[in-house]
Parts: sequence; C-alpha cells; structure tokens
Amino acid sequence: MLRRLESLARKIVLGLRVLLTIVCLDLIGLDPRSTLRYSVQMTTASEKTTAVSVKPYLLCLDDEIDNLDALERIFRKKYTVLKALTPVEAFDHLDQHPHLAVIISDQRMPQITGVEFLEKSIATHPEAIRILLTGYTDIDSVIGAVNQGQIYRYLTKPWDPVDLQNTVDQALEKFSLRQELKNKNKELEKALTELQNLDQAKSQFMILINHELKTPLTTVLSFAGLLKETVLSDEQNLFTDRILKSSEKLKSIVDDVLLVVKGEVGLIPVKVENFKIDTIFFDLPPEISLSLKTKNQTLRFDLKKSEMTSDPQLVKTAVMRALQNATKFGRAQSDILIQATASADSGLLLNIQNQGPLISQSVLDKLLKPFLLDENVMNHSVGMGLGLTICQTLLKALGGKLAIFNTDDGVAVHFNFK
Repeated sequence: MLRRLESLARKIVLGLRVLLTIVCLDLIGLDPRSTLRYSVQMTTASEKTTAVSVKPYLLCLDDEIDNLDALERIFRKKYTVLKALTPVEAFDHLDQHPHLAVIISDQRMPQITGVEFLEKSIATHPEAIRILLTGYTDIDSVIGAVNQGQIYRYLTKPWDPVDLQNTVDQALEKFSLRQELKNKNKELEKALTELQNLDQAKSQFMILINHELKTPLTTVLSFAGLLKETVLSDEQNLFTDRILKSSEKLKSIVDDVLLVVKGEVGLIPVKVENFKIDTIFFDLPPEISLSLKTKNQTLRFDLKKSEMTSDPQLVKTAVMRALQNATKFGRAQSDILIQATASADSGLLLNIQNQGPLISQSVLDKLLKPFLLDENVMNHSVGMGLGLTICQTLLKALGGKLAIFNTDDGVAVHFNFK
C-alpha cells in the first residue's frame, strides 16, 4: 500500500508541475497570446529588406510609342516600367505580373478606351492603382469614366512631369498600404484561429488535469484514510496524519489553480438566485474562525441592503477569500467592518475593511496578479498568493468588479456586484 502511495504521489507532483507551468505562462506575462499580438504588429527585417530592394512594377498603356518612351524616362529610376502599345500587350503583362502596383492608361485608343481597359483589369488586379491620361475637357464625362473604371486619378495631356510623378508615387503608397492591410488581416485571422485553438486546448487541458491530478490525489486520501483505520504505531500515526494534511493542502492548491484557469476560459457555471446577504457569513471556514478567536478580532456588520441576486456559492467563496486576508493582516483586538449598500445600477456594493498596515502603491498595482506574495521569498510563505486573484476571477464570472485600496487605518476590499 505504501509503495502505491509513493507511486501516486510522484504522479501528482509531475502533473502539478505541468499545471503550474501552463498557468504561469497563461497568467503572469508569458501568455502565448501576447506573442500572437506581437507578431501581428511587427514585420520581420527580412520582409522589409525585400520590400525595399525590389522595384515596384508600373504598367503604361498608350498607342503612341513616344508617350511610352517619355513615361519610361520619368519612372525608370524608381519603377520597373512595363510598356504596351496595344491592350493585348497590356493584358499579357497583367498575366505575367500578378503583383503589379500601378497602371497608367491613355483614354483614346483604336481598339478600346482606357476606361474599358482599366475596368477589365479590375478582374485580375483589383488592388492595383489606376491612373487615366485623357485629353477630354468635359468634366461630367471624366467623372463618369473615373467611377466606372475605379480610377484613382485622371491627368490631362500634355501632363506636367512633376505632377505625374507625384501622382504615381502617391498611388504606390496607397497600393502599399492596401497590401499591408491585407497582410495584417490575414495575420489577424491566423492569430484569431490560434486563439480559438488555444481556448479549445485550455478546455481539454481542464478535463485532463481534473482526471490526471485529482484521481491519484483522491486515491492517496482514500488509502491514507484506510491506513488510519488500522492499528498503527505512534510514528506511523504521525506519518499518516502528515500524508493526510499535505494531501488536503495539495488538493486545495489544485482546486484553486483550476478555478483560476476555469475563469480564464469562461467555464465557471453560474446559478443565480435571490438570497439574504447575512447568510454568506454563516458557518465561517475554520481558518477564519480560528484567526478571529486567536487575534480577538470582531466582525462588525453594516448591511443597509439585506438581499441580493447572484450565485450564493460563488459570492461566498469570493467574500471568504477577502475576509481571510482581512483577518490575517488585521491587527489583533480590532474590528473588521463589513458594509453592504445598493449601487447606482441596482446592484450591490460590498466592502470588507480591516484595521492594520497599509499596502504600498507598488504592491497595490500588482496585487491582483496570481502567485503574488507580499513576503520575503526566502522565507516560508503560507498560501500561493491566489486569494485575491480568485476573488477577481469569481467577480468576473458574476459580471462584477473588484477593487482594493488603503483607508486611513487599514485596507478595504470593494466588491461591485451587478
């Protein structure tokens, strides 16, 4: 039996290490989702280098070779210029260059108009920026053509070289922004999929941990209980008591950590009902009753609102966590004030206030983070620093908020129940 207990204990320790590692990664700054958000915001240096080193493609369509040569002379330093005397040549260039950035087309040509060509180019190159060269002076005709061909700008002949170059540069900038937005949207979709997979993995993880940790832990408690019912020596009784005490403590830790993880993935069930607030404080946990008795502390109630509608079990669990901290850090022979008032939105404001040392601002800023112990880490600590984190997790599940602040002579925990 002892050998089996030893084997189960090893299995529990291994499972607990996995549990705490994943929870730490998820909750205290090493969240995989932060990496996803970071990757969406950043572009690698290699991508930037590639974007700079490759000239963007510019397609020029005009039935006059002199105009094409003039356009090439203007843009050849910054662009790879593709020249086409006919729409057929232009369509060939479109087929060969799917990432073409800017298209310039003359309006009046023998086979088709520039607007017709630009309109057809939308099917294969919807993100390319289109510029029309025209000799028309009828503004209504030009506006209609621009709308029909999704044309960025039109320029009249003869063109101003500086104006034309600025127009094309602006068109390229617009094309680059479109491409960047498209890439970011793809990355966001990928990140969203990964986040959804991560949430699904968390749910599966919860099921796995519940089985792989709690099953052997329950077995240890059962066998230790059976040992207590047998005839044991004083030393064996001492060892068995320690096994039971440590197992119960480990079970409490596992339950707390799993509760935080459940809250993160939204798996905490909520059963709403109407109940009296003072019933929360019936049957106080033994550790709170012992602390009140040992330190001669008194609970003082000021319940201006006597009832609330919520999940009584979750509310009691959250309040007891805060009350345990209030008794632990409150001064001996002091009062612990518990107030309940109606909030402006017909909810409930519940305050638990002790008399004792204040909390520094640096600690207040991070007090709701998990595994925070405001003690010397080289000394033995009681608990895992999850009390207020669990309060916040439960309040979140109930649609409420938690706040902690210093008073004149102590610390107050403020529950805002919706």
